Amino acid sequence: MAEHYEVILRSIGAFIMLLIGSRLLGKQTISQMRIFDFISAISIGAITGNLAFNLDIKIHHLLLAFFIFIFTAILTAVIAMKNRKLRKFLSGDPTVVIQNGKILEDNMKKMRYTLDYLNQQLREKDVFNIQEVLYALVETKGTLTVLKKPQYRNVTMQDMHLYIHSERKLPIELIMDGKVIEENLQQNNLSTQWLDDELKKRQLYITDVFYAVLLAQNNLYIDCYNDYISAPIDIE
Repeated sequence: MAEHYEVILRSIGAFIMLLIGSRLLGKQTISQMRIFDFISAISIGAITGNLAFNLDIKIHHLLLAFFIFIFTAILTAVIAMKNRKLRKFLSGDPTVVIQNGKILEDNMKKMRYTLDYLNQQLREKDVFNIQEVLYALVETKGTLTVLKKPQYRNVTMQDMHLYIHSERKLPIELIMDGKVIEENLQQNNLSTQWLDDELKKRQLYITDVFYAVLLAQNNLYIDCYNDYISAPIDIE
C-alpha cells in the first residue's frame, strides 16, 4: 500500500516537473516542433515518466537528470540564438519541393516526402492545381509554405487602391465568462465606469455579458448569455 502512495506522489511530482520544464523551454516546444524541440520534449517526457512509475530509480537522481537536461536545452538554445551555424545545424534549412509549377523529385526523395503527402499539404493551402504554385517549401517544422504565381493570388485592398483603416493594436478582452478583466482595463487606460456606460448604451449590465472585446477600431463586440436565438444550430 505504501508503494501506491509513493506512485501517487511521484506522479503528481512528475506532472509538476513537466509543467515547469515546458514553461522554461518556452512555447515553441509545444507548437509545431523542430527536430531539436522534438528531442527535448521526448527526453523530458521519458525522465518524468520514469519519475512517476519507476520505483527502482531514486528521486534525486531523476531530479538531477531533469534539471541537467533542462539547463543543457536552454543553454543550447541561447547559444544557437547567437550562432547562426549552430542554429542552422539544429534547425536545418527549408527545402524547395515545387519551383515554377514543377515538382523537384530529388529534393523530395532526400526528405522521403511523398506525393500523397505533398498533395494533402497543398489542399490544406487551398491549392488543387500544382501549376498555380510559384514556390513551395517544406519548412524545418515540417509544414508546407506556398507562394502562388501572381495571377493566382487573392486580390488585396492595396491592389484595388481602397482606403485602409490603420490597425495599431490587438483586440482587448474586457469581459470573459461574465467577469471583468480589471488588468486589461488598467493597461489600456480604461475604467470600469466607461465599460458600464458602454453597456448601458446597449441596455445591458455586466451580469448579462458572457464575453466582451474591444476591437482594433474601438468597436465593442459583446456576446450575452441570452442570445435570443429561437432555433440554435447543433445543440449538444
